[in-house]
Amino acid sequence: MLKLFQETGHRAFLLADRLANAIFGTKLNPFYYLGTLAFFFFYIVLISGIYIYIFYDTSVVDAYTSVEYMTHEQWYLAGVMRSLHRYASDAMIATMVLHLLRGFFSNRYRGARWYSWTTGIPMLVLVFAIGIVGYWLVWDKLGQYIAVRTSEWIDWLPIIAEPTARNFLTNTSVTDLFFRLLVVVHIGLPLMLLGLMLLHVTRLNYARINPPAGLAVGSTVALLVLSLVKPAVSHEAADLSSLPTQLNLDWFYLFIYPLMDRWSMGEVWVLVAGGLLLLALIPWLPPKRREPVAKVYPDDCSGCNLCVVDCPYEAIRLERRTAATAGGRYAHLPIADVEESKCVSCGICTGSCPSSTPFRQGDEVHTGIDMPHRSIQDLHAATREALTKLTGPIKVLVYGCDHGVEVSRVMQAEVAMISLPCTGALPPSFIVYALRNGADGVFLTGCRNGDCFHRLGNDWVDLRIEHRRKPYLKRSVPPERVKRYWAAATDHKQLVGEIESFCQSLRSLPQAAVKTEAQDTTASRETRE
Repeated sequence: MLKLFQETGHRAFLLADRLANAIFGTKLNPFYYLGTLAFFFFYIVLISGIYIYIFYDTSVVDAYTSVEYMTHEQWYLAGVMRSLHRYASDAMIATMVLHLLRGFFSNRYRGARWYSWTTGIPMLVLVFAIGIVGYWLVWDKLGQYIAVRTSEWIDWLPIIAEPTARNFLTNTSVTDLFFRLLVVVHIGLPLMLLGLMLLHVTRLNYARINPPAGLAVGSTVALLVLSLVKPAVSHEAADLSSLPTQLNLDWFYLFIYPLMDRWSMGEVWVLVAGGLLLLALIPWLPPKRREPVAKVYPDDCSGCNLCVVDCPYEAIRLERRTAATAGGRYAHLPIADVEESKCVSCGICTGSCPSSTPFRQGDEVHTGIDMPHRSIQDLHAATREALTKLTGPIKVLVYGCDHGVEVSRVMQAEVAMISLPCTGALPPSFIVYALRNGADGVFLTGCRNGDCFHRLGNDWVDLRIEHRRKPYLKRSVPPERVKRYWAAATDHKQLVGEIESFCQSLRSLPQAAVKTEAQDTTASRETRE
C-alpha cells in the first residue's frame, strides 16, 4: 500500500517535471530546485524583514498604525516590501512542503539519508512559528484572533501554571513589553532557522543553496509583480472588546486555526504532535535492510582523492595509513576511508576510481574502492556476458540506472542492457572496453538531468564523457559511438525511441569503432589518459 502511494505521488511529480521542462527547460525547472528555492525565499524574507523593521513601531498602540503607514503612505517601497515579505514567506513554506513530499514519494529519505529528513522537521516547525508570530505583530483583527487562539491552545498543556489567555482579556492587558518580546522572538527564531538550514546540508557534497541566476531573477520578478498587483493589506485594528467576524486567512500558515474553532484543543494537539512524530519516524517505517557500504582496498588505493570529491554525501575522506593498511606500492600515500553512517551505497566512488578498469592483467578485476554486493568484477562479468548476447547487425550496449527507466524492459535483438545502482558508478574505461570487444555503440541512461536519485551521478557522467572531470573517457573514442539520454521511470517510450535512433545512426558508420589496442595498454594508461 505504501509503495503504491509513493509510486503514484512520484509519477505525479515526474509529470509536473515534464511540463516544467517544456516551459522552463531542465536548467531552470523549479521542481528540480525546491530546497534551493526555499533558501532563496528565506533570503528575500530576511532582507525585506530588515527594511520593514526600520519603520515598525514595537508599541501596542502604534504597531498597527506603523504597518498601515507602510501599506498606504509609503506603498511604493515599504508597502511593496511588506507584500514581498508576505508572499516570499508563503513561497518558502510551499517549496519546503513540496521538497518534503518529493523526497518522500521518490523514497529519498531512508538509510543514511535519515539525517537530512530529520533535520528538516524542526525547520518546518520553526517556519510555521515565525509566520504565525509575524501575523500576530500586525495587531489587526487577524492578529487578535491568532493571539487568543494560540494562547488558548498553549493553555491546554498542563505545564502552564498561569493561563496566557488572560493577557488578552482587555486592550490594556496587552503591554508594550509583551509586544517587544514578540519582536525578539520574530527576529531570534530566523537565526535559529538559519543554523538548522546549514545543518540540514552538512552531509551533502556540493549542496545547492543558491538557485540558477535565471530562476532567482524570475522568482523575484514574479513576487514583485504579485506584490504590486495584489498588495498585502491588514484587517481592522485589533480590539479585544469585540470578536472578529470575518477573517481572510493565509492558508499557507494558518490552516490549523479553523480546526481550533471546531475541535477541542486536546484534539488539535494530538493531530499536530502525532503528525510530527510520524514524520520523525518515517525513515524507519518499515525498517530498511541496510545495503553493504563501499569498501576500500589498500593495495589498489593510491589516495588520488577522486572518490572523495565525487561522493555526493561526504561519506569518504582521506586518512593516513595505519599499520593495517601500510603495505603495498602506495604505502607512502594517504588512503580513502568510508564513513559507513553516511554511505548510501550508490557506487559513484567506484566510477571515480582510476583503478576501476577492465583492462587489468589477470582474471580478477581489482579496484581501490568497491561495492561488495555489486563489484567492479561483477560489472566486468556482466559486460562480457552482455556482449556475447548481442546478435543483431548493429550491437549496442546500454548501461542504465536502477532508478530511471527499467532497462530490462527494453527488448531489442541489437541491444543488451546492464543496470547499475547509479550510472555514475560506471567507470569510463568500460565504454572503451565495450567498443573494443564487439559493441558498435554504447548508450548511457539514468535519471532525468536535475533529478538524479543520488544527486550527482548523471552530472559526473556528462563531465567525464566531455573530458571535464577525471577519470576522463579516452579521447580516441569516437563521440558518435557514445550517446547519453537521461530519462525518468515514466519515459520508457521516449528511451526506446532514442535507442532506435542511435542504432539507426550507427548503421551509417564504419564497422570498426575503436582500434583494438587492449593488448598494448596498461591499466594506468587506460584510466589516466
